[in-house]
Amino acid sequence: QVPLLESGGGSVQAGGSLRLSCEASKYTSRHNCVAWFRQVPGKEREGVAAIVTGGRPTFYADSVKGRFTISQDKSTVYLQMDSLKPEDTAMYYCAADVGPCPLSSDGIVADFADWGQGTQVTVSS
Repeated sequence: QVPLLESGGGSVQAGGSLRLSCEASKYTSRHNCVAWFRQVPGKEREGVAAIVTGGRPTFYADSVKGRFTISQDKSTVYLQMDSLKPEDTAMYYCAADVGPCPLSSDGIVADFADWGQGTQVTVSS
């Protein structure tokens, strides 16, 4: 088993960009789901983007549509974050599981078999 490993977090000013990476070789060669979640203290974890590996349809939370882009290149899934806002500040987690992406009317469901340890994103005003 290959663990998920996030990188790319850091501090950026509002309006700037960051690119997060998730090494997820166990899941990227099949029609599986790899997603990005974020969480701030005192709030529930929020699904921000997901991608179906191989066929690669994508899903986004309304709060990040038009600003974030999830993509896959071989064994790595990326989250390109543009036009960052202070409210994007959070710990970002990569998650993955076999099969389709778990979606509901509320967004991406936090029902994944594997989780990374997180990478911090801080956006200053």
